[in-house]
Amino acid sequence: MNNTGRISIVLVVAASLLTFASLATGSNIGKEISTRPTERHARISKMITQLFERNHYQQKKINDALSSDIYDRYLEALDGNRRYLLEEDVLAFEKYRYKLDDYVRQGNMYPVFEMFDVYKARAQFRVSYALDLLETEPDFEIDEIYEFDRTEAPWAKNEAELNEIWRKSVKSDALSLMLADRGWEETQEVLEKRYRRVLKRFDQINSDDIFETFVNAYADTLDPHSSYFSPRNSEEYRIQMSLSYEGIGASLALEDDYVKVLAIIPGGPAAAAETIKPNDRITAVGQDGKEELVDVVGWRLDDVVQLIRGKRGTNVRLQLLRAGALPGDQEEIVTLMRDKVKLEEQAAKSEVLKVPHEGEDISVGVIEIPTFYRDYDAYARGEKDFRSTTADVAKLITELEEQGVEGLIVDLRGNGGGHLREAIELTGLFIESGPVVQLRDTRQTVQKLDDDDPRVAYHGPVAVLVNRFSASASEIFAAAIQDYGRGIVIGQRTYGKGTVQNLYNLDRRGLSRWLGGDESGEGFGQLTLTMGKYYRVSGESTQHRGVMPDIALPSSIDDEDVGESTQETALPWDEIDSTDFPTISSLDGTIASLTQTHTDRVAEDPDFRYLVGRVEAQDAQREKTFVSLNINDRREERESLRQAQLDRENKRRAAQGLEPIETMEEFEASERPDIQLNEAASVVADWVKLQPRMSHAVKKKSNSRT
Repeated sequence: MNNTGRISIVLVVAASLLTFASLATGSNIGKEISTRPTERHARISKMITQLFERNHYQQKKINDALSSDIYDRYLEALDGNRRYLLEEDVLAFEKYRYKLDDYVRQGNMYPVFEMFDVYKARAQFRVSYALDLLETEPDFEIDEIYEFDRTEAPWAKNEAELNEIWRKSVKSDALSLMLADRGWEETQEVLEKRYRRVLKRFDQINSDDIFETFVNAYADTLDPHSSYFSPRNSEEYRIQMSLSYEGIGASLALEDDYVKVLAIIPGGPAAAAETIKPNDRITAVGQDGKEELVDVVGWRLDDVVQLIRGKRGTNVRLQLLRAGALPGDQEEIVTLMRDKVKLEEQAAKSEVLKVPHEGEDISVGVIEIPTFYRDYDAYARGEKDFRSTTADVAKLITELEEQGVEGLIVDLRGNGGGHLREAIELTGLFIESGPVVQLRDTRQTVQKLDDDDPRVAYHGPVAVLVNRFSASASEIFAAAIQDYGRGIVIGQRTYGKGTVQNLYNLDRRGLSRWLGGDESGEGFGQLTLTMGKYYRVSGESTQHRGVMPDIALPSSIDDEDVGESTQETALPWDEIDSTDFPTISSLDGTIASLTQTHTDRVAEDPDFRYLVGRVEAQDAQREKTFVSLNINDRREERESLRQAQLDRENKRRAAQGLEPIETMEEFEASERPDIQLNEAASVVADWVKLQPRMSHAVKKKSNSRT
């Protein structure tokens, strides 16, 4: 069973293979395609179809209804933004809608490849047309708009409609570069290289690429976390899971020709620098000692990864279009030193915050946990004192209590999960004993996973700080603390990843025989399959819904863009019977009181009002599905957004008695408070004042656990 819970890794390769427009292109329009399905693909197709029906959590029957879903997913994988295929192409494909279930069971991949052939010819023609458009400089002062999000738009009825879509697309690409102070000749040169690179890459697509993309579309009809890895990408998956490569420590994916940051890996250079965020898009890469940045829009993901990876100790520069930015918004350049992901940097860390409260300072301890880790090698050797999240946090609690903290925050923001057992044992630091999580498998058998250690490491007020990127094991811990009444959850609704995956090595001898084939199995790749769901001790699933905070805080992470509920095929929320667990106390009255105090405080707090204003501005930008193609309007809009950002910051600074800033460069260089953490600390300080003041350190001595 794969209990790592690392959604960021599981999604990397699968997501990267769902954008063929970014994979490639070959320069001869309509030339004969040499890629054809192989007998190996037929065998894999039959093999995984049996695994899907037998071992997937839902055990869906691969029938006509699912065939229709597979068809839609594959079409979306080919041309999700509807910029290449014509309505007549899609109508011609309809004959396969209710037959794909039969084809995958038979191992017949020819219809899948036929659909790709049509797509490839259309895409080659479109990119060649884009090159032709570059021969004439567009008029950037005409008032017209470009609809960059066409996912819900109708398919173009004819070539003339597609020509107009692509005319505006090319103009938008050019405008993005012109807004970065490039002249037309330089813009023309950059785009010509970009488009020719896209054309060239179609010739590099092989039959495994096509097959893998289809199978991932197939798997995505079951749920977002089931995926197939070709032999080549199986090795890439192994490298990422080992965290042993030298790079920046980020998981990347392709989305609409852009390489997007999917997740930041704890312990890596990107996490340490804090200059890159999930959903940022990488538009160019520069190497140590070289001034030139290489434009990577339209590149294959693996080629971009190779540019970013490099020798430890060397620098790489990344040009970023920030998350939520519109086409043409100003890009930023960040520099990172390549290094290996370090266990030490993944480890839990602590600090003490002094919270002014009614004339005195209340000490609140903060323990930040980037991931749930365990030293597997030391554990396997039987070492008693192996490194782990629980052991490290227990030591930090002791140190914090020696410093006189009266309340504690467990900061799980951005923690995508990790070792399940560590989430269970960490919960045990705060409860005497009892069930922590339930697991229901494919056979609907429910297993309770308990904390059996009656010792408690900390008795004081506990708040768990979460955001939308808190997932899997983080959600198990937060939910247990909430259900037991041991603490409160503050922040944003969590991710909602409440499923368990198993990894099947399709090359393993014995698996082919079990599925009715021979045992050669060489070069088949691997399959990640969802085979279970997690449930809280209360019986409610963490899947889809996530953990709802007791006190919500605004966040720049959009619930509509991030999280399990944004995935169309995510397994639903449901519930099973509650377990028999001892509720420590009812915190309903405490939460009501803390919520009222929090509401009164933030209404006047300049930092919090700044955060609310920033989130509202970002939400307004996210709602847009089009941009102006008038360069003067775009410059004016960009300057207006910048000025609004500076005005919000200066209003905050004025309220704090700080000097104003005048430029965005000053803004980027300035240090800003962690507003969410500070407010969570204030809530915990309020809680401390609600109860009798006592020395938690004294109470702890009788049953300490380290």
